[in-house]
Amino acid sequence: MKKIVVFGVGLIGGSFALALKKAGAVEHVVGVGRSEASLSRAKELGIIDEACTLVADAVHGADLILLAAPVAQTGAILESIEPHLQPGTVVTDAGSTKADVVAAARLALGDKIGQFVPGHPIAGREQNGPDAALADLYVGKKTVITALDENAEQDVERVAQAWQACGASIHRLSPQEHDAVFASVSHLPHLLAYALVDDIASKPHAPILFQYAASGFRDFTRIAGSSPEMWRDISLANRAALLHELDAYLVQLIRMRKLLVERDSDGLEKIYANAQQARHNWTAAIETAERQNKEGGD
Repeated sequence: MKKIVVFGVGLIGGSFALALKKAGAVEHVVGVGRSEASLSRAKELGIIDEACTLVADAVHGADLILLAAPVAQTGAILESIEPHLQPGTVVTDAGSTKADVVAAARLALGDKIGQFVPGHPIAGREQNGPDAALADLYVGKKTVITALDENAEQDVERVAQAWQACGASIHRLSPQEHDAVFASVSHLPHLLAYALVDDIASKPHAPILFQYAASGFRDFTRIAGSSPEMWRDISLANRAALLHELDAYLVQLIRMRKLLVERDSDGLEKIYANAQQARHNWTAAIETAERQNKEGGD
């Protein structure tokens, strides 16, 4: 690609740009963002080649545009792009929710909706901003594309090839399937981690609790170090699916509370053992896939 444009040059967008540059898959990267300081830092770090404040100038002649801003900003960004969106330019996003993003895109782009190919790279860190960007963030990770009926297959393929150049493998789901899956395995865990840390931080003896918190607490709550703005938007955007998963989790907590009250050691151990086995199976599958990917690369 000769030119890509990245709206949001932090962890996700910055890593995308760095990865494409490392792969030799793009000649020129333009960054657009709300913060001049972030754009300047991204340019200083070599993430982008040009910082642009005028959308018309930024998107002119672009092969691909990536929206890597919080999902609540999707509609406004697409509205700013639409008058200047040229035939042949493909727009995609990296949002963690998809049904709301697709609805916002339809409203903002109208008959240009076919040029928008929704996507979601399954990768991240708790750090934010341009300094958190890594060229190898997506290596061995999944990217989900939730293509629309209006998308031309060559446009979907352009997005897929860009993520593959970053080292990711491509998976396809519908927007609704995507949101149901990630409410369970991503959005709920983030909500729980934030809730636990907030609860402990609100206790009068919080300093002594944090003093004795060790690796288990650190591992369980790592994701609570992520961007509050981003996860606020994700939680509200996927509200219905997240409420469904939260209600199911509350049932499980009540069940476990009952086991504790009744001193039901067998019941508790059964849950723990089932969870342990399920996690072992999951991590073993990940390790196998990573090994196969490495062998394929070699």
